[in-house]
Amino acid sequence: MKIVGFYPLLFLPLLFIFLSFGCSDFQKLLNSNDSAQQYKEAESYYDAGDYPKATKLFEQVAPKYRGRPQAERVIFLYADSYYNNGDYYLAANQFESFIQSFPRSVKIEEAYFKEAMSYYHLSPKFSLDQEDTNTAIEKLQLFINNFPSSEYSVRANLSIQELQIKLERKEFEIAKNFYTIQDYAAAIKSLENFIAMSPGNNFREEALYYKFLATYTIAMNSVESKKQERLSQLITEYNTLISAYPESIFLGDINDKIAVAKTELSTYQEIGK
Repeated sequence: MKIVGFYPLLFLPLLFIFLSFGCSDFQKLLNSNDSAQQYKEAESYYDAGDYPKATKLFEQVAPKYRGRPQAERVIFLYADSYYNNGDYYLAANQFESFIQSFPRSVKIEEAYFKEAMSYYHLSPKFSLDQEDTNTAIEKLQLFINNFPSSEYSVRANLSIQELQIKLERKEFEIAKNFYTIQDYAAAIKSLENFIAMSPGNNFREEALYYKFLATYTIAMNSVESKKQERLSQLITEYNTLISAYPESIFLGDINDKIAVAKTELSTYQEIGK
């Protein structure tokens, strides 16, 4: 048993030495003044998919090739290495630099697209600040305007739709939050504004439902002098919802609630006879 355990112990120092040489060679390359060799190795790392090392080398090479024939390729690969490595802020900056420096490049279409998609990837979840989401939509729309027949146009349009839904959800959740904190009057007003602002959005049905719930809660808990009027308003809200969404996923709940409300309202109608 002791003899068998000896071999891994012997192997570890050799592995460490091997890795050390590899790291040492790359570090020497980084510190080298041989820009041609750095450029060659940067492309090799890029082609092999080792984008972290490629970006480090392109970072060294890029200033040295400014104004030279290779500069266009260097800057594009530098930006694309960041993009493929998921460093989207840096990728966006480098693609922007490429677009400004080489507007007639054969890679200009791809550069515009990947700059825009960098911001798409930076777009956070809906509850956070959406500055990058708005920038992504602007950049993607600019790309579509500049390259309407591009092979990337379908992806660009789908990405815009996805981001717009995220913005809609953020606005909806803000309006809905008034219902969550039980400020029902504010919820009704906020949801009304949301529905009016985006009549065709993906959260309209849900917004109408929460507006109905807020109206129901206010009506059922109203003082007697206002209850009949508010119950009548609730029926109007119900009719609006089922007219727009006759097979609404909320149909069971709203039907149950409207039945209770109509029973309550009928007592006032009986009194008025």
